[in-house]
Amino acid sequence: MSKKDLDIRFSEAVEKAMKMTQASLPQDVQLRLYAYYKQATFGTAVYNQSENFGLRDAFKTNAWMQISHISIEEAKENYIEIINSLTSI
Repeated sequence: MSKKDLDIRFSEAVEKAMKMTQASLPQDVQLRLYAYYKQATFGTAVYNQSENFGLRDAFKTNAWMQISHISIEEAKENYIEIINSLTSI
């Protein structure tokens, strides 16, 4: 599969995700989606704690840091897989 095909599939998955409500997804799934999205769009997480770094941000950053060893392509594939599993129900 080409990079362009993966990018198209990832964009489609992001569009599907934007139509979902947070209330419909368990928090662990939300965190995984967040982490894969960030890894896919920004690459490896860099820890940058600021004064306004709350508990929610800590969980999000931790989720991203846990998967920061995977490639951008793998993060996109994992994101697509989760979205497809949620929308095929």
